Parts: sequence; C-alpha cells; structure tokens
Amino acid sequence: MNSPSRLQLTDITKRYPAVVANDHVSLRVEPGQTHAVLGENGAGKSTLMKIIYGSVKPDGGHVLWNGQPVQVRNPQEARALGIAMVFQHFSLFDTLTVAENVWLGLDKHLSLAEVTRRIEAKASEYGLEIDPARPVHTLSVGQMQRVEIIRALLTDPKLLILDEPTSVLTPQAVERLFVVLKKLASEGCSILYISHKLHEIRELCTACTVLRGGKVTGECDPREESNASLSRMMIGAEPPVLEHRAHTPGEVVLRVQGLELARETPFGTDLHGIDLDVRAGEVVGIAGVSGNGQRELLYALSGEDTRARAEMVQVAGQAAGRLGPSRRRALGLHFVPEERLGRGAVPTLGLAHNLMLTRREAVGPSGWIRMKALERQAAGLIERFNVRAGGPHAAARSLSGGNLQKFIVGREIDARPRLLVISQPTWGVDVGAAAQIRGEILALRDAGCAVLMVSEELEELFEVSDRLHVIAKGRLSPAVARDRASVELIGEWMSGLWDADPERAAREAERV
Repeated sequence: MNSPSRLQLTDITKRYPAVVANDHVSLRVEPGQTHAVLGENGAGKSTLMKIIYGSVKPDGGHVLWNGQPVQVRNPQEARALGIAMVFQHFSLFDTLTVAENVWLGLDKHLSLAEVTRRIEAKASEYGLEIDPARPVHTLSVGQMQRVEIIRALLTDPKLLILDEPTSVLTPQAVERLFVVLKKLASEGCSILYISHKLHEIRELCTACTVLRGGKVTGECDPREESNASLSRMMIGAEPPVLEHRAHTPGEVVLRVQGLELARETPFGTDLHGIDLDVRAGEVVGIAGVSGNGQRELLYALSGEDTRARAEMVQVAGQAAGRLGPSRRRALGLHFVPEERLGRGAVPTLGLAHNLMLTRREAVGPSGWIRMKALERQAAGLIERFNVRAGGPHAAARSLSGGNLQKFIVGREIDARPRLLVISQPTWGVDVGAAAQIRGEILALRDAGCAVLMVSEELEELFEVSDRLHVIAKGRLSPAVARDRASVELIGEWMSGLWDADPERAAREAERV
C-alpha cells in the first residue's frame, strides 16, 4: 500500500477585490520531495504558500496533510503540524535581538539562553553564521534571511516552505544552503521551493508546478528541462538577451574620496578610505558578501548618514557629504534601497502616494497635490513596468515582492536621474522582469546617467556593469574592467584578498 502524500491541495481558490490570486489550484508534495512552484511575479505563488501556512484563508478548496483533511487556520496550527515557512518579506521585529525574534516562534517553555544556544548550534551546523545578541535593525538583508532560515530549521519541520530564499544570499551561501536542503530532504522533510533562479530549480528540485495568472499551467521534472524551456512555461517566452554595447563614459558625476566613517552601532562595519568614481554613461558595480559595509556606504551616499566631511562625497561637482536626501535629489541623485517595504515604500500607502516619496511633479505651485496627475503618473509606471496591481491606489503591501520592486525601480528610473544609486535591483523578480530592469538600467546609462549598482548577484553584475569593485570589511577594492574580471577574481576579492597580490590588483586597476 502506498503511503499518502505529505501535502495535497485540491481546487484551492483565493479571490481579492481586484484579482483572483489562486484559481482552483491543485498540488501534491511527497515525503522527502523538493518541489518547485514556478511562475512570474503576481502568478499567485506566495498567496498559495501563505494558505498552506495558515496566514491566509482560502475561499475554497481542500487540504490533506499525510492523507487526513485539515484546516490550517493560523501559523501556530501550521507549526504544530510540522509546517515551517521562510517568507520573502521578513517577519522580524527590528527592535528585538536575533535570539528574541526566534524565541517568539518556539516553545514557550524554552529559556532565552537555551534558544540562544540552539541558534548557535544550528548556525554552526549549517554554515549560517549569525550573532544571536544582535538587534535585527543592525542586520543586512542577507543576514535577516539567515535568521528566518535558522528560525524555520529550529522547528524540525516536516514541510519547509521557502519563498525566494536565495534572493539576497551570495553564491557561496547558496551552495551551503543547498547542502542543508538536500540533507533535510534525505531525512524525509518535504520542501516547497519558490525561486526565479531557474538554474537553482534545475539543480535542487525533483518536481515542479507552474502557475500563470493564478492557475496551474504545467507540471514537470525540472531536471529534464532547460532554463529556456522553464522560462517558456513560466512567462510564455524566453527572456530577451541584453545587448551591452561599448560606451565611452563622460565626466565624473559621483566622486567619493577617502571616505572614513565609524559604525553607528556595535554590530555595524567601519568604512576605511573608500575611493570611488562613477562617470556619466557608465555602470559601476559593487560586489561583496552582505554585512561588509554595503549598508553603511549606501547610507552615506543616499544622504541618510550625513556624518562624513562634505568633500568626501561629491555629486555633480558639489560637496554633498553633509547634505540630506532631498538636497542630493535636487543635484540629480536618485536612490533605490534594498529594503522595499519601510524604506522604498510606505506599506499602507497606495502606489500613487508612494510616488510622492521621491517625485514631486504632481505638486502644484501652491503646494496642493494634483491627484489626477499623480494617478496618471502611477498608472503610466504600472503599464510601462508591467506591475501587477489593483490600480494606482493599491497599497504597497498588497503587491507581491517582485511587483513592488518593479514599481520602486521604475519610479526612480522614470525620474531620469543624473546619478542612480541602486541596491539589489532585481531582488525577487522573475526572469522576464529582471531582464527588463537590467535593460532599463543600460538604457539609462546609454542616455548619459551615471549608475552605481550594489548587488550580491554576480551574474547580474557581470551582465550590466562596465567596471567592478568589491567591498570587504569596510574597504573597497581597486576597480576592474568588466571584460577583465572573472568569477574567480571577484570571489577572491570578496574575501578581502586583493592585498594578498597587490601587484595584480594594481595591474587590473591600471587597465580600467
């Protein structure tokens, strides 16, 4: 007699006022199976996962757990069954420590000291190093991802749901995570895996269900597919190939000279002697493992940290180190942060009103907001960047992560900045949208904009950048031209090893 499936969904349906997120979705996951759920942004993947986890109530359909009908009414009931989930948008309290955040979701009989010990043991076992005593607000996005993964692993799940788990992890961290997931699967744990990285799905998963427009449109064994065939199943076409044409850069738009900044928290990173130039008509990329000073550098460039001496940060020839974000914006600097909700957008505000964070075209001479103009502007961005949302007044938090990312990136690109500083530009977006965003960045460069891009996606950096730096332990490597860089070289420099062979580093810098 065959053993029952670990999880079986039948005709799951979820309707919202503006969209049917899940339309009679059926899905079966076997014990020890790593099952991918594939689809473009807004296809209904995250909604389906939240239904399984009990944080969203379905309007129809049935759920079987180990062959028995269940109604998972909340995440507590899901965890009691053995279901754990790592969300794409983290569910962490900024003011609490790592250990305190993890403690909230565990057995209340455990002491904080015991939870701390278990975090340290699990982090060491799986190569996901994290300090349990650090407040969450001091962590990079990549480090927050580790906290979420460790919290899920500490529940010893029978079904682990991972929604874009590698979107802000380095290639080395992804490799370590895959070792963890393969071990869990071999021990009988089932895994539901959402990712837009097709090569990951082909390497890790043994089954795949494809969603499009909230409906199941296909099932396959991804190990027998190519990236191109998976892309066709997901978006109906292969993503366009980017053309990175040679381009002669112009004048320096951003100049950072000898930037020294002490960390603002005990868990931050000091910046040491950062020197950086970005010229009009070029994309400069910065690679690095999260937590090595990217956050501090971006704050200093955006104007959120104004402690640097004025001349240390120059925008369009003007000393800007002491200027706040609005005054830097007046010089032509626009900024896309890595945190979508909270920094890139106000969660409860509609998309039209979120435009007002950085765009003022719809404000009349007397200071009144011209709502019709604001709505038209938001609607234009929604159409241009194919943002799936319930119109210009849809709340930012109602969008999928990838669709909100497209809107925020589109908002800043559409402003036609003189200097664009962008962090993790394609975090959590599907392959088609990622290609569009990267193409828009290159078009912006070709129009004469200076672009500084911080990313943990090496493939993205090599595809878009003209020159590359690496940041490690608060120090910036020499620049290396894109056509002279290699994954091996960048990987070495990500460990801060450019000083180990200073002659080679100097040669690469001279060639730029």
